[in-house]
Amino acid sequence: MIRFENVTKEFLGGSVAVNSVDFEIEQGEFFVMIGPSGCGKTTTLKMINRLIPLSDGTLYINEKKISEYDIHELRWNIGYVLQQIALFPHMTIEENIAIVPEMKKWKKEQIKARIHELMDMVGLDYHTYAHRKPSELSGGQQQRIGVIRALAADPEIILMDEPFSALDPISREKLQDDMLALKKNLKKTTVFVTHDMQEALKLADRICIMREGKVVQIGTPHEIVTNPADDFVKEFVGGKYGKVTNIYNLEELMEPLDSAALSIEVVASVSTPLKEIVDILTEHDKVIIEKDGQHMGSINRSAVMKYISANLLREGV
Repeated sequence: MIRFENVTKEFLGGSVAVNSVDFEIEQGEFFVMIGPSGCGKTTTLKMINRLIPLSDGTLYINEKKISEYDIHELRWNIGYVLQQIALFPHMTIEENIAIVPEMKKWKKEQIKARIHELMDMVGLDYHTYAHRKPSELSGGQQQRIGVIRALAADPEIILMDEPFSALDPISREKLQDDMLALKKNLKKTTVFVTHDMQEALKLADRICIMREGKVVQIGTPHEIVTNPADDFVKEFVGGKYGKVTNIYNLEELMEPLDSAALSIEVVASVSTPLKEIVDILTEHDKVIIEKDGQHMGSINRSAVMKYISANLLREGV
């Protein structure tokens, strides 16, 4: 879907922000880039939609060099969400969301239906919020609009540059949950830059850790935590950025579905944090685990208790 081949970005004065990176982002993947300040993650993101030009190497989208795309065609097919919410203050919420569909000459009825659909997805009632100005919404509500504005014209790719970092913890967690729901329902190829490891572990299908313009490790959250590539990754995940010991692979706890399990009404995603699974199991004997809308298996109380016990022993607690 998105492929970097020996991509380098050197700025005037000889500063190398990105140094010969090679990796591929798969169709429908939620790919999170993280690393210390100045590691090149935002520069790498901005090269995808040509906000920053490459100095060397080749970047492909759908096996076509990005340099071969018409710039408008390229950017219309890429939604972009910034840390700075960047809604147009003089426009209503409805007008903000409609910008790109109108540029692509969608019919008015189609645009209106799309706005209704997207606002419902993030829990903002159309009749309550559509005709308000951005200043009449909270920061969290404005950023929700920023996210769905990027989705309005149904782009193939979404780029998100630290979109939640300026928000208070409660708004941030709610938006992360919104992203998990959108990820499940829309299956968009998403490249998400963050400096928050907990956020990366919660949202990512795969995480790319960068340092000094180079890719240090790419892997699933479970792989990054349990098999760090070197001491830098180990320290980044478990040291300076907060010790992470509560990353569990729910697939390890599952048992096959049987007729009794299929009658269970409680369903959770395979990416659900273990704490939430434990909370569910305080009231229910079992929970069905699903991935991409498909039931994978079930987890019961006994399996969770054994798994937590084994991990505590391994960590020396």
